[in-house]
Amino acid sequence: MSDEDGAGAGEQLSDDQKQEIAVWFLSNAPAGEIHYVAKDVRALLRDEAVYEAAAAEAYPEYNKAHLVSLELPDRSGDIIITTYGELDKNNYLDPRTAQVATVDHVKQTCTKLRPAADEELPSAYIEEFRNAIDMELSKYVGEAYPKGVCAVYCTSGKDIEEPGADFGLAVVISAARRSPQNFCNGSWRSVWTLEFSYAFQLVEIKGKIQVDAHYFEEGNVQLDTDIDRKDSTLLQTPEDTAVSVTNIIRHQETEYFSSLEESYLNLSDATFKDLRRKLPVTRTLFPWHNTVAFTLTRDLANELGIGK
Repeated sequence: MSDEDGAGAGEQLSDDQKQEIAVWFLSNAPAGEIHYVAKDVRALLRDEAVYEAAAAEAYPEYNKAHLVSLELPDRSGDIIITTYGELDKNNYLDPRTAQVATVDHVKQTCTKLRPAADEELPSAYIEEFRNAIDMELSKYVGEAYPKGVCAVYCTSGKDIEEPGADFGLAVVISAARRSPQNFCNGSWRSVWTLEFSYAFQLVEIKGKIQVDAHYFEEGNVQLDTDIDRKDSTLLQTPEDTAVSVTNIIRHQETEYFSSLEESYLNLSDATFKDLRRKLPVTRTLFPWHNTVAFTLTRDLANELGIGK
């Protein structure tokens, strides 16, 4: 940046500029690694006030973006940090236990727990659908993601008392495997919005799947991919709708994982070979045929427990 732009080569950064840069690094930390990034950012800043301000800004957004799950204080389960359950900056609803947890975002812990108020919960009619889907979804997640958690939230029409009006639910799945001692971390996140149309007796399903993996043994290899999916099913009884919705989610996620696996098995013959070059010192080609890069999907599957 030139002097005319207000920042000469020797000009010191203001506290606001330092905070903005620190927030960027914290917010862009790989899945499960924000604490490691925070340690380095804190050391580089050497200003506790700036660091704390940056952490207070970055951690809540990071936790929501990565669907971080935290154990409830009474050990009744885990709560997912997501905008769907956010009551305010530090309080999040756990719809399964009908409780509200107070969260310390920087420490990534739940500090308090209270029963949810009636106005924070959906009506009995909506709860029938929400609970039925939650039960079926829990079975699927327990089978497909040993380290996974899930939740179902009411997003609209929570005060509807009987059939005759539209309403919405959101399904959130978060699976993570942390193995820093093996230089590997990974996460699988998916969000499925369900729009219930009474007039058409239909449930419109839209989903977004995100997969992250970070391998950092003597290097830095990251997988960061996402895809949108959509489908629909008939509006039936809560139990039948739950089975149908869960089957669709299972099919869509399995299909996407299979496509990822196929893509990475082909990397050694396509993308990686496009990067082939002579090394500057040895003048020898990199042995792409021996690279472990194309086993990323297999390792990710093992780390997340997918397909087991």
